Amino acid sequence: MDCANRNDDTGDANGPALLWQPLTLRGLTLKNRIMVSPMAMYSAQDGFVDDFHLVHLGRFALGGAGLVFMEAAAVSRQGRITQGCAGLWFDAQIPGVRRIAEFLHRFGAAAGIQLCHSGHKGSSQRPWEGGKPLSGPQAWETASVTAEPFDAGWPAPHAMTDEDLEAVEADFVAAARRADEAGFDVVELHCAHGYLLHSFLSPITNTRTDGWGGDLTGRMRYPLRVAEAVRKAWPADKPLFVRVSAVDGVDVGWVMDDTVAFARELRARGIDAVDCSSGGQRLTRQQMLISRVPGFQVPFAARVRREVGIATVAVGLIRDPEHADAVLRAGDVDLIAVAREALVQPNWAAQAALALGGDAGWGDWPEQFGWWLQRRARQQGESFNKPVPRHQG
Repeated sequence: MDCANRNDDTGDANGPALLWQPLTLRGLTLKNRIMVSPMAMYSAQDGFVDDFHLVHLGRFALGGAGLVFMEAAAVSRQGRITQGCAGLWFDAQIPGVRRIAEFLHRFGAAAGIQLCHSGHKGSSQRPWEGGKPLSGPQAWETASVTAEPFDAGWPAPHAMTDEDLEAVEADFVAAARRADEAGFDVVELHCAHGYLLHSFLSPITNTRTDGWGGDLTGRMRYPLRVAEAVRKAWPADKPLFVRVSAVDGVDVGWVMDDTVAFARELRARGIDAVDCSSGGQRLTRQQMLISRVPGFQVPFAARVRREVGIATVAVGLIRDPEHADAVLRAGDVDLIAVAREALVQPNWAAQAALALGGDAGWGDWPEQFGWWLQRRARQQGESFNKPVPRHQG
């Protein structure tokens, strides 16, 4: 198996927490196995990030995470999901995201950025504004695998031509180069959740009859072409991730066997890790994957790792450090991704260090916080060797 360099013993239930073991991917060594997932804030201005993004993401580095991902950055203006999407489609956007990467590095976290094109889900309202398609002068023409709209009441996108595909591929490559110039350590390609690259993969949305559609090989062709082009442009010593929807739903569309086949092709092209999520297509309620129990997507990542021999990321309701460490001990994944739980508790990683390692975990807190808190704990006779509290909702 050619997975990440783990240097651990998954069989020792009483050994040190694997959640806190380093992980090496190419020339990057993460201080622990905790990754903060890309989370869309939809708060950029014309693609430019600002102090909100710096403070929002900086909390997670202060909170001890080994790898912090910035939210999806659109590779073109057309590829935005909403008007508030961050972007990396021209050079003037580099300084803003560079500030974020530098701050993350200052406090010991690696910096990641996800690159995305919205496809037929673009030109939409922010979710808390309704999530419906924009109208009037605010709206823009979207482009996708076919001219089929995302849902009833949505405008038909432009069906992409070969020239369009070449242009978007170039957009991904250019955005990756800007990410490198900004100092990011990891790029992740967004091939999930119904956005452009996922829409090529899924037979639900890809009904093309040319070389970009048809059977599994045809449907994988364009996402693989983009992945290969970005890998060539991205520095050889920096890892490249791909996020996938491992399944579209329940026995419909893109299925787990397809993800395994896709992961094999990604591995052959130098992709370093597959980040396993699910869903994103417009389905009936009966077809949706609704069994959202803790760790419900771990089996997807475990199967990819086991059958393909590529590093994987588990994401989805992994809220307790003991659960996270158990997933790693089982040999199912290489990284644990935390998302909304990090919004509730930005110090989740540092708290997990105390929960799993006792007083030794103070070493994973920034000294500006840890010195005071450890002193208070000693004065009060408090023990931090307890699980991170679970939050409902």
